[in-house]
Amino acid sequence: MPLPRLPFRRRCEAPAAPQDGGLSPELLARVRAIELRARRLVNTLFLGEYHAIFRGRGIEFDELRPYVPGDDLRSLDWKAFARTGEPFIRRYREDRDLTVIFLVDISPSQFVGAGPTPKAALAAEIAAVLALAAIRNNDRVGALLFAAEAERYLRPAGGSTHVLRLIREILWARPRTRGTSISAALAYLIGVHRRRATVFLISDFLAPIEPARLRAAARRHDLIAISVRDPVDERLPDVGIVTLADAESGASVEVDTSSPAVREAYAARVRELDAARRRLFGELTIDEIRAEVGRDYVPELLRFFHRRGAAA
Repeated sequence: MPLPRLPFRRRCEAPAAPQDGGLSPELLARVRAIELRARRLVNTLFLGEYHAIFRGRGIEFDELRPYVPGDDLRSLDWKAFARTGEPFIRRYREDRDLTVIFLVDISPSQFVGAGPTPKAALAAEIAAVLALAAIRNNDRVGALLFAAEAERYLRPAGGSTHVLRLIREILWARPRTRGTSISAALAYLIGVHRRRATVFLISDFLAPIEPARLRAAARRHDLIAISVRDPVDERLPDVGIVTLADAESGASVEVDTSSPAVREAYAARVRELDAARRRLFGELTIDEIRAEVGRDYVPELLRFFHRRGAAA
């Protein structure tokens, strides 16, 4: 029996919605701050790492050029040599033609937490880092934002302007549906994007996932999970008796957080959810990157790149 979500947390302040269809000053400031940090990380850490592990679909012939002393003899074109009597080197270029799609959970629980920074902001920053690395490698990026169903699809495209739009959409997102369905998002993706893509699935993963749907998506795409959590997702603070409201259903419950048994029961249910998900990811060889609000996610991203590089 699937365990229910546990999104009983206080709501963080979300950026004010624009009144005229443009960007509010607060939202614009957040987008620019995320873009600046993401660019620094891409330029100093992630650009080469990204290119090394996401190699594209293959290589294609570029040109023949005369041999120059010091060239790798393994690249000699022996047919051209037999035909002309002159040594030529075959040159190839990488045919990347890669598409990167971000499946981002924008359900109400992504805008709540113990501190002022919501998980949605961290999700937007991580997506920005990966998207900027992608476009710097001439790949296209797209996004599918979802809650109880797929809510907004941004078709894959290139260019930094498109990345800024992607950041803005994640931060500005206001779900029309209540609840979270990763399975519905995966089903929509399978239907709308039939060619193979690299897919980053970003969520707190506190909702159950239909194994058959995940299996179908993993067969078609290179699926990578990014778990974005707030500290209170996994452990209740000891703050006495409090009334908590479910960000998605609106239900409220009174909880004695000073009770060790209550805190342990809460943590145990989350651990059970995590263990079931990791078993499923392990069966389908889906990589998972963990990120937590208030902690530096860069080491986790680097570990992912190094792990992928070692397996290549």
